[in-house]
Parts: sequence; structure tokens; C-alpha cells
Amino acid sequence: MAKNGKTIYGLPAKSYTDLQFWKTECNTVLANGWLFVGFAHEFVKSGDAIPVKIADIPVLLIKNNTNEITAFHNVCSHRCLKLVNEKKNVGKIIQCPYHSWIYGLDGSLKASPHFGGTNNHKPKGFNNSDHGLKPIRIHVWHDWIFINLNGKAKKFKEYAKPLIKKFDDIDFKKLKYAATLDFGKINTNWKFLIENFIEPYHVQFVHKTTTNQPLKDHYTIVDGICYGSGVDVKEEDNKNSSALSVTSRYLSLFPNFIIGTYFPNQVGVYLNIPISPGVTSQKRIIYTTDGQEMTKEESNTVKKIWWSVHKEDHEMCERLQEGRASPASDRGGLLSPHWEKGVQAFKKLIIKATMKSSKRLKGEKNVQRNK
Repeated sequence: MAKNGKTIYGLPAKSYTDLQFWKTECNTVLANGWLFVGFAHEFVKSGDAIPVKIADIPVLLIKNNTNEITAFHNVCSHRCLKLVNEKKNVGKIIQCPYHSWIYGLDGSLKASPHFGGTNNHKPKGFNNSDHGLKPIRIHVWHDWIFINLNGKAKKFKEYAKPLIKKFDDIDFKKLKYAATLDFGKINTNWKFLIENFIEPYHVQFVHKTTTNQPLKDHYTIVDGICYGSGVDVKEEDNKNSSALSVTSRYLSLFPNFIIGTYFPNQVGVYLNIPISPGVTSQKRIIYTTDGQEMTKEESNTVKKIWWSVHKEDHEMCERLQEGRASPASDRGGLLSPHWEKGVQAFKKLIIKATMKSSKRLKGEKNVQRNK
């Protein structure tokens, strides 16, 4: 991101399209902090397992015998086969389909059949305790599951403090699941979906038929690794009719957690899973606040509104992705100094993480040359 006088430019096109940048991003941006990967309410009973591929890494989320959700690298310790290939209940054990190695729900190795020869399951010097599944650091905040891939992030509550403190007015313990919108794969880089969500500049143009939230009533929010926008509406639409018209906040926690609050009774959280430079999967969960219930009719109305709003956003994000194929986008496009402050903050965090990696790699190469 660069400034030319008072003109602010965004990230260069390769930040959204280049495979090498994607690999750097996976090893830094998506590994350093707390990455949002799933929803706790989807794990109902012991043995429920959900495989997630994020930042090019196969991850296994599983509910163990003590009803805790844990995370492991989704590979067998024997030949590193991907263990669980689909969302399911695995029962009391995780069994590799290749050579039948068996793990407990706590990741411990239980059996390595015939590993040392026929009926020799434990060769001399082989200890099961050394060969369990490799754990991944995890934190469940209310209904939201986060992992830290490199294990080096601050404790979650300290890391997420800028976001958490902005919800003193909402008791998340009283949230109730209301609906799911699963959009599947979207042909855009994950960063475009974040950037689109946190800036209000596009709302009155892209969502002119699905929302009634004038641009003049919006404001921006930037607080460290938390950024976004808000809007105060003079006349609230408490019935959630065909066009969204309520006081709202749209916030993101770096890198990929997104949460929106909608007066008087809604919270929306959606999950963006980066799949490749040009593909992201997205799911949105809608909750009610203060223990309120939503009728089936209300739920259907809300789902219809949000489906339309998101589809409008998806079209814009996919066209942003297509635009990055043009040499005219090499400098990254322009950013509003007023409305896109959150986007600027997000891009700076991307640069900070990836530049540190580039400098480290350059230093390592210099050391190797001097040997």
C-alpha cells in the first residue's frame, strides 16, 4: 500500500492473484494470529468431526469424550494420509483407512497393527505416546472456533480485546441460533470479502434495493486489529422487512473473523475460508439476542434479505478479482481517505505480516551465500 501526496493506493494486484504471495500469506497472515474456522453449535455429540482445509493445511476439528472441541492436523502419523475426508461422527475412535492405525478422540495413538511385522504391533523402541495426532492450538469463544496454526499468538482474550470490548452491550451467552446461509465457493480472494464487509462506501450503491442505510449516517471504526464501520438509523425497522434498515455495526478481527450486530435482535457471523488465491468459501450464521426467538416466517424473511445482500456483495467481489488481471490494477486502485479507513488498516496488517517474512527469507538467503 502506498501514498502519493494525498492519494492512497491499495495492495498490488499480485496480492490477490499470485501463487507465491498466497503461499507467503498462508505462512504468515493466516498462521500468526487466531484464525476463525468454525461454529461450536455444529458439534452436537462426542465424535462429531469436521475437516477444514485452511491456509493450504488440512485441519480436523473434533468433539472429544469430555465434550471439548479440539483441533489436530488432519494427517495420520504413519504415512501422513488425510484421516477424515468429510463431516461426520467418527464414533469412539479415528481410524486411518490406509493401514488401520487407530487414534482416540484425544489424538492419542491406540493401535498400529502389524507395524513391526505380522502380529508385531509395536517394534522395539516404538512408543505410542510419541506418535499421536499433532495438536493445533484452539480457542472457542462463545459459538466461534479459532485456531492458531504456528502456536505463537497471544492468548485469545488479549489478542481479541479490541473487538471484545466493543460488545459490552450484548450478552453473547444469550445468543440463540436462528439460521444458516451457506454460500459455498465464491470466485474471489478472501481479502476482498473482508474489505467489502468493513467499508460502508458501497452500501447505498450496491444495496440500494436491499438496504435503507444512507451513507451520510455511517461512520468508520479502527482499533488495532479490529476495524469496520457502523450506521445509526433514525427510524428502525424492527420487523426485518424486505430492506434492511436498522442501526448496525460491521466489525472484523484480523485476519478473517467477521461479526455484525443489527438492532434490536440480530447478530450475524460469517466464516470466510481461504481456499486459493481466487477462491473462498463462505457461510453466515444468524443469531437472535437476549434469548429471543424467531418465528419460521421471520427466519425466512431474514434469510431472504441476507441472501440477496450477500449475493450483491459476491458479484462485486468476483468482479474485483477479475479486475486484478488487468495491468491497470498493478498499483492496487485508490482508497477513500474517509470511508475506507478500515480497509487501509486491514491492508497495513497484511503488509506488516508478509514483509516480515520476506525480510527473514532474504536474510536467510544472505547467510547461506556467505557460508
